[in-house]
Amino acid sequence: MSKECKKVCLVGSSGGHLTHLYMLKPFWEKKERVWVTFDKEDARSVLKDEKFYPCYYPTNRSLKALIINTRLALKVLRKEKPDIIISSGAAVAVPFFYLGKLFGAKTVYIEVFDRIDKSTITGKMVYPVTDKFIVQWEEMKQVYKKAINLGSIF
Repeated sequence: MSKECKKVCLVGSSGGHLTHLYMLKPFWEKKERVWVTFDKEDARSVLKDEKFYPCYYPTNRSLKALIINTRLALKVLRKEKPDIIISSGAAVAVPFFYLGKLFGAKTVYIEVFDRIDKSTITGKMVYPVTDKFIVQWEEMKQVYKKAINLGSIF
């Protein structure tokens, strides 16, 4: 990631995925940033002072959600022009990662902590276009060969 990162787009479901991304605060707190997540109470509470784009949900195995969130990704990426897109899942990350690559953004995916030796569907889908794929367990490097194990972010 040679280019200096000035603007970050953090994309993920609310709940645990949002918690994972929020725990990266030492990285993103001094950068310009935008968030994309579900418009739910936990997200509104955590992101009350942040720039936030609500995405469509439920997303799991939903073609309708994929289409709507792909349109949202186009809108957000055109307007915000992030240098880097970071996600820990889930499905809303997919259109942002694929379109983000077309827009020249770097992508970082963090596989969730509760996966020790088996991939997630989202992880498998974004793996081909992810610049840095981070796992939290050494066993996951057998699942994702180009992954980097940084240990737990908790």
